[in-house]
Amino acid sequence: MEERRRVGAYGVLRNGFGRVLLARGSAGCPYPGVWQLPGGGIKHAEHPETAVVREFAEETGLDVAVTTIRAAVADVAVFGDAGVALHTDRLVFDVEGRGGTLRPEPAGGSDELGWFTPDEAAGRPLMPFTAELLGIPVSPLPADLPRALPPAPATPTVDRRQRFAAYGLVTDPAGRVLLTMIADGYPGAGRWHLPGGGTDHGEQPAAGLLRELVEEAGQLGRVVDLLAVDNLHNPAALGPEGRPLDWHGVRVIYRVRVDNPTEAVVTELAGGSTAAAAWFAPEQIDSLLMTDVAALATGHRSG
Repeated sequence: MEERRRVGAYGVLRNGFGRVLLARGSAGCPYPGVWQLPGGGIKHAEHPETAVVREFAEETGLDVAVTTIRAAVADVAVFGDAGVALHTDRLVFDVEGRGGTLRPEPAGGSDELGWFTPDEAAGRPLMPFTAELLGIPVSPLPADLPRALPPAPATPTVDRRQRFAAYGLVTDPAGRVLLTMIADGYPGAGRWHLPGGGTDHGEQPAAGLLRELVEEAGQLGRVVDLLAVDNLHNPAALGPEGRPLDWHGVRVIYRVRVDNPTEAVVTELAGGSTAAAAWFAPEQIDSLLMTDVAALATGHRSG
């Protein structure tokens, strides 16, 4: 079975009557007749917030602005005829309307739009992630539902990689912050970084982060909340592959608590990309040479 991955961005838009806008999949989309939050795939190098604004305009005719990140979830759909297991990381944002005229996009992703309360939506076929976000019991889609595998990305003329990763602002009861150092041969080598990394096929973002926390620092943590989404595009990233890659990283940042901290130790499972791990008091952080995402999460300069 071929494993594929994609990253999507979706929006929760409410009207003044407590209803959420949903879009029904058109005949040309992967799940015809199924309702979901408006949104879709993130293009290479596109910021997730830009993607959800673009997708809303295309699918609904509405101009929206992102207010906050609401959730990061993942699911896997198996397309048996094609021999493909498609993992989709879904970033869900709260958005607010800024104008436009509501209309579907029959030739694209939606052939009908509607405003629903959770009780009203529960009577429609829903994408599982949409049901979950609306607080509705999740039901599997019918096995005989027509489905079409989304087209694979066109083969580029240069190496392109889009990677979804989860990182944590990890603290302990004393207020210390856990950071990891990037090993030689990897972009950002020698800088202190947030614990975390790329998630595995079939893995939820929060679970992937807690796995990485054990591998990179030997710590058991618990996710407290979702802080932010970070976007990194480096058209000539040089890593262990030994050749430049057009690299697009989509990264979610969680707040994580380690209630019973121990000495930070890098394990062999970290795979060689982490050179060291250590706890730092807040007053020590500003003197460190850090990656941009670590500086963003800690509120300090990157050095």
